Amino acid sequence: MYCQVLGSAAGGGFPQWNCNCPNCDGLRRGSIRASARTQSSITVSDDRLNWVLINASPDVLQQIRNFPPLQPGRSLRDTGIRAIVLMDAQVDHTTGLFMLREHREPLQIWCTEPVREDLTRGNPIFNLLEHYCRVSWNSLPLRAEGFEIPGVAGLRFTALPLSSKAPPYSPHRDDPQPGDNVGLLITNARNDKRLFYAPGLGRMEPHVWQAMQQADCVLVDGTLWTEDEMIRLGASSKLSRDMGHLPQTGPGGMIEWLDQLPKPTRRVLIHINNTNRILDEDSEEREVLASHAIEVAYDGLCIEL
Repeated sequence: MYCQVLGSAAGGGFPQWNCNCPNCDGLRRGSIRASARTQSSITVSDDRLNWVLINASPDVLQQIRNFPPLQPGRSLRDTGIRAIVLMDAQVDHTTGLFMLREHREPLQIWCTEPVREDLTRGNPIFNLLEHYCRVSWNSLPLRAEGFEIPGVAGLRFTALPLSSKAPPYSPHRDDPQPGDNVGLLITNARNDKRLFYAPGLGRMEPHVWQAMQQADCVLVDGTLWTEDEMIRLGASSKLSRDMGHLPQTGPGGMIEWLDQLPKPTRRVLIHINNTNRILDEDSEEREVLASHAIEVAYDGLCIEL
């Protein structure tokens, strides 16, 4: 299995266009050692030819340019993307669909029924795409046996419901539905190696923890360092968990959970908010992660399993 991190930042990217927090200002001025990041998305393949795009970031065109296998150039109009899996209906995971509207065939999209409803009624991206390439919707099942995607037979996908909120425009924003948000366990059918991917993880639940323990690599929510990070900076009035993200530190935080995984498990944080000090490669927070054998994802990171 080949997994390419296309984008590793949370919504808004890094630096965020209107933010002058110490990280964003420091990157612009060159006063911190850090790398710019686009908004979170990965792509996976079993043969390096046929790829599944997982979430369609607003930065998808830049991400395709940065990763040539997604544009193999075999014909006048071509793409290496065989299908798109949407893990939720959030703006930073779906807006990129607009940028793929020139496709010559309907976009093969896998998502849950609640996400399809959000993208048909609340934020009608699917309706708009009917005027362009159109959408071929495939129901993403929340079943233990998982599912396969045609053209990528060497990989098996299992979707797990996560406790989090639907987007503000969702018809069921205040009435959470199983499938509003999912994590993915992706299995290499040839060697049984597993990757667990969850860029948004607000609460650790037994079925999620079981999937993480089964994985050879976990690529999980690294949004905020502390529960009150956004409040202390004056950037928001919400706590980390209120926004659907486990903070890295504190009781029940992500570091505490990752420490309990089997020693060989590779631990990588993704979906990193622009305010999170782990973006500064010389920060104390980065040293803490290193001491726990936890990596920080970056655009262009390749994971092979």
